Amino acid sequence: MLRMDAKFTIGQVTRHRVYDLRGVVFDVDLSFSEEEGWRAITMDKRLDKEQPFYYLLAESGDSSYIAYVPEQNLVADASGEPVKHPDIGELFDVDDSGSYHYRGRIFQ
Repeated sequence: MLRMDAKFTIGQVTRHRVYDLRGVVFDVDLSFSEEEGWRAITMDKRLDKEQPFYYLLAESGDSSYIAYVPEQNLVADASGEPVKHPDIGELFDVDDSGSYHYRGRIFQ
């Protein structure tokens, strides 16, 4: 059965349950809908494709990239630390409390 809701919201900072990866949600698919190239990178055969998948402006160590992560692998990040991704300013305004507010536009 397809879930029609997502646990995390646009602008929310999340962390991977296992890997050293955290990021800001900038889009969500209510079920897996990426091309096969992403599937090879992100999909474990044990993962349910019928769950939300999140696009993150992600960081891990000194690297930044875009990640496509299933909901079951994410938890809310409560560190309060900013995400250091070079594209944050393209999609979000950051207020004094460190919250990310989506500007409503796609990458240029």
